[in-house]
Amino acid sequence: MKGEAAPNAPGAYREVTLAAMLLGVGQGMLMTAAFTYIGLKLGFGITGSSIAAILGFALLRGVGRGVLKVRGAGSILETNINQTVASGVNTASSGVVFTLPALIMLGHEYSVWVVLLAATAGSFMGVILIIPLRKQMVEVERLRFPSGVAVATILRTPGAGIKKGALLGIGFGAALLITLLGQLGVFPEDIPIGPWLASAFDVAPEGALSLSLLGTTFYLSMANIGAGMLSGKGGIPFALGGILAWWLVGPIAVGAGFTAPGLAGDELVSSVYGQLIRPTGIGMLIGGALAGVVVSLPALRGALRSLSAAARASRVEGGSSEELSPRLLGVGLAASVLALVFVTWVATRGQAMHPLQVLGAALVGALWIALAGLIVAQATGATDISPLSGLALIAVTLMLAVTSGNVVLAVTIGVAVCIATGQCADMMTDLKTGHLIGAVPKRQQLSQLVVAWVGPGIAIGTTLLLWQAGPGGTGGFGPDSVACVEKTADCLPAPQAAVLKGLIEGVVSGTAPVDKYLSGAGIGAALAAFPVGGLGVLVGLAMYLPFSITLSYGFGCVVSIVLERRKGRRFTADKTVPIAAGFIVGEALTALGYTLVKMLGGGG
Repeated sequence: MKGEAAPNAPGAYREVTLAAMLLGVGQGMLMTAAFTYIGLKLGFGITGSSIAAILGFALLRGVGRGVLKVRGAGSILETNINQTVASGVNTASSGVVFTLPALIMLGHEYSVWVVLLAATAGSFMGVILIIPLRKQMVEVERLRFPSGVAVATILRTPGAGIKKGALLGIGFGAALLITLLGQLGVFPEDIPIGPWLASAFDVAPEGALSLSLLGTTFYLSMANIGAGMLSGKGGIPFALGGILAWWLVGPIAVGAGFTAPGLAGDELVSSVYGQLIRPTGIGMLIGGALAGVVVSLPALRGALRSLSAAARASRVEGGSSEELSPRLLGVGLAASVLALVFVTWVATRGQAMHPLQVLGAALVGALWIALAGLIVAQATGATDISPLSGLALIAVTLMLAVTSGNVVLAVTIGVAVCIATGQCADMMTDLKTGHLIGAVPKRQQLSQLVVAWVGPGIAIGTTLLLWQAGPGGTGGFGPDSVACVEKTADCLPAPQAAVLKGLIEGVVSGTAPVDKYLSGAGIGAALAAFPVGGLGVLVGLAMYLPFSITLSYGFGCVVSIVLERRKGRRFTADKTVPIAAGFIVGEALTALGYTLVKMLGGGG
């Protein structure tokens, strides 16, 4: 940055520009669609801040300054606004794919516009609720926010950012080629490693060893491998959860005679997965999430103290020109709560619910959004782990109790909760990045607030598009969809939403495998005692997902760990991260494009 003024000098850098805003919205929309697909495919969310920062430098600085000769284009602060806007838009993808697909798969009638209103209200609430805590969490408590620090590091190396953009393009191209070949049926996505070993060593098709081998396949998904590469050693507990399920728990259950007699081969694998491993994983998810809330209580108290301290500081100082006006935030919060009240009223029309009960349900939803947002912000600041899906599960269960089993309303409010908590974590992470590079907080806050309505519509639209894209007009995702039953390349199991669907069905019908849920919940809660944030949720999700996904994800983790040990952390940041990001975006956008072409051509 030789020859440029210091970041804190007024007017030194381009910051909030039309180019940064438009590029951020464009990137955010593409990543929202891509990450919605990834969430339905793999079952976990991905943050887009680092991808947006890399592409921002490549386009704003490389093209704007280098090609178009726009003076000062692609400054650190302008690129920061670009990534703030992009991540603020794509954050909605996780909130939608963890919740809305459950409502679609359940077959209940619902209004898309009501869900969209709830999602948008949640998006605004998430941004607004967390802004008053910025000074306390970022400047006073100095929470770590590891992702925010990582993005700040990218922004401080603008020259490397252009090179990373080229590497991201290489990863994108590789993923595009492999994804297209898979979609065209040139090779299967699931590569049978275990069955090949069983045949090579002449292992009988029944028994514990048979389960371990026959259940072991490798999922050739560049997005999944890329996600593992981005996680590195942090993703190992997730991978180990699948290994624990299929190479230890499952074989022990078979050896102890817990499975139906006479089963062998694929029938044995299907029975153990459906009757034992999958429901136990759901229980672990619930238990891990509840334990996470309990473990987070000190963090919640800290967040509430931070909010109180921020309010006192605001009164003493008479407000700060660096922050958005409290009056503006108050109006926005009131409008968001009123939107939730309207959503609750519409979703309960025709039911014998007293108006006060309707109002109470809306206020309970708003209160849970506030509490969950505080928990997530504090947890993200301390560990970079956001228990998003677990909090959504709790939110839906809570709303089912409050509304006497109104599934549509419960899931609709769950959408709002999930998006709001995601926005809390993203906004505070972006503000941490801005603090480290000398950005003006108010400009970041306003930039994200202005575009908070964009992401929910894209995520919901993409979800509905993929549902309509099912073979023969059937549902396009879920474990019971035609594509997933036939194990074709366009299978979208929607793992997190399928967990929610199963939980709702069990609660409403009273047929849930309570023994598996309770045992899994106990294990998930016990794992919270280990010094690894969110361990119960990670292992539970790994047990719920097909082993092929966790195995190839673990492969990506190992690749990242090996490269870091041999080449160093700088190599990982400069080379591994952008290539892995290219893998993720490349597969998602290619698969989405292929799906759209099939639909337009009448082949879906």
